[in-house]
Amino acid sequence: MTDDDNSQAVARFTGADVERLETESLYRGFFSLERRHLRHRLFHGGWSRVLDREVHVRRDAVGVLLYDIERDSVVLVEQLRAGALDDPHSPWKLEPVAGLVEPGENPAEVARREAVEEAGCHIEELIELYSYYPSPGGSDERVTLFCGLVDSRELGGVHGLEEEDEDIQVHVLPFARTRELFEAGRLDNAMCLIAFLWLTRERASLRARR
Repeated sequence: MTDDDNSQAVARFTGADVERLETESLYRGFFSLERRHLRHRLFHGGWSRVLDREVHVRRDAVGVLLYDIERDSVVLVEQLRAGALDDPHSPWKLEPVAGLVEPGENPAEVARREAVEEAGCHIEELIELYSYYPSPGGSDERVTLFCGLVDSRELGGVHGLEEEDEDIQVHVLPFARTRELFEAGRLDNAMCLIAFLWLTRERASLRARR
């Protein structure tokens, strides 16, 4: 066994071990695209050659899986996703409520705001789950994921902001039905998979609060 095997995956390098030589702006719109010229320290010592990497620059995002403890129901939203137009099943995706962090907002504020905008729902309790990079090889986006405890009795219908061209269908699903969709591969985005796996693990302890 080598010393590396005993490292327990502790980070050896930090941002100080990357030399950012130049950043080119390739596109700026709702999202941006940059080409970054950089070099970095190597595990065996020394420095890499100069690398060119394109990075999709996004604002940080928030996702919140809405769950009704009393009724054992999961609230998901469905909307068209441009990145899934070639999906063999459908480009309309079932997802947690989600949105981008606006300047001056913190993730918890975004979770509560988006729950109202996308699902007409006020969160009773917000539980922070994880913060992660969905695709750090090509994007700087970081996602903060929550579970929001809600009363789902009056939820449903179509929601979203007209000025953002949102057309969002709200689904209130029994946990058992949500699990069927999960097992059938219908919950096929990272936010939904991660949050639902957390809920599957923690559901019993949440329901014990009743």
